[in-house]
Amino acid sequence: MKKWFGNLFLMTAIAGGLAGCSGEEESVVMAPVPVVNSQFTPHSEWRASVGSGVGHYFSKLKPKYAYDTIFVADRDGLVKALNPENGKELWQQDLEVDDPIRLAGGIDTGLNQVYVGSENGVVYALDAKTGELKWKHNIGGEILASPTTDGHLLIINTSNGNLTALDQTSGEEQWVISTEVPNLTLRGVSEPVALSGGVFWGTAAGRLAAAITAQGQMIWQQPIGIPKGATEIDRLVDVDASPLIMGESLYTIGYNGQLVDIDLRSGKPIWKRTYSSAKDMATDGGRLFLVTDEDHIVAVDARSGTELWTNNKLEHRLVTAPVMISNYVVVGDSEGYLYWIDRSSGEFVAQQFVNSSGFAVSPIALPGNGYLLITRNGDVKKLTIR
Repeated sequence: MKKWFGNLFLMTAIAGGLAGCSGEEESVVMAPVPVVNSQFTPHSEWRASVGSGVGHYFSKLKPKYAYDTIFVADRDGLVKALNPENGKELWQQDLEVDDPIRLAGGIDTGLNQVYVGSENGVVYALDAKTGELKWKHNIGGEILASPTTDGHLLIINTSNGNLTALDQTSGEEQWVISTEVPNLTLRGVSEPVALSGGVFWGTAAGRLAAAITAQGQMIWQQPIGIPKGATEIDRLVDVDASPLIMGESLYTIGYNGQLVDIDLRSGKPIWKRTYSSAKDMATDGGRLFLVTDEDHIVAVDARSGTELWTNNKLEHRLVTAPVMISNYVVVGDSEGYLYWIDRSSGEFVAQQFVNSSGFAVSPIALPGNGYLLITRNGDVKKLTIR
């Protein structure tokens, strides 16, 4: 039977290296809130809400900005479209009818539709202008990451190791690629990335895979982590981070694995560095920014893999994946603090307390100097830096 680590405590224990299977005891201590002399204070533009949010569940419902609209959702199936200028509701759709919906698979858009997935394995397509349900399709595996679009296809990676392509217009299945899933995996999957007729995604078996989008044909797999150690926990090698593409290079990172620069055409590694992470990376074009499994924030030169700086002051604070906003590296933590980090030095430049429910996902940048954040209890806020 497949075992899943579904709650935050167990995820923290794994990330901190608890060796329960081997009988060793090792405590994981959350670093205190750092003292930051903020150089600026973000200005609140408006505030809204979306149901009860995701609570303490593992639901990566990151907001989406598209069609000059903000789309948000909560775990119980409430999806909303908001005006980005004032936060006013444009429409809402409640997908829950009888059974709990358990939305978890992020939000994406394409062909004037909004797509969101659930732990029940159902993909929903809504009209982007009205919120009308256009179609839904059960693909038979938990959807824990955002889908991606390529041409007429909607591509979804599920927890059962299947990468499935649906027709965006009808929801009909076009192809399925199956990959190996070990007995024990981390809670999460890699969001696929599509580019120039190819799709790239991480697998639970510690590989980065590539396929031809039109036919659903696998073209290569590159190992990112090799299982090592005596216990199943030690041998976890998931690649849950979404691949990051810059030019001819694809960057990926694995849990108990490596940070790897891969040539897009050949699938061959250019360089490898030892880092362990299950979170997406960010970039400013020349540097990669990542959060390790101990919640250390690291900057790496994208061309050589050379480490430029490390900030370990948020250790075990369950921080979000990093994002670039107004030329700063930004992360949120489990206690509701947002941190702004100088991308050149790794030093904090500002700190913002938002909401004690904490963050499940990182903020998103909006046009201009605005950004949008959503907390675990469903609070949605637009802020700007002045």
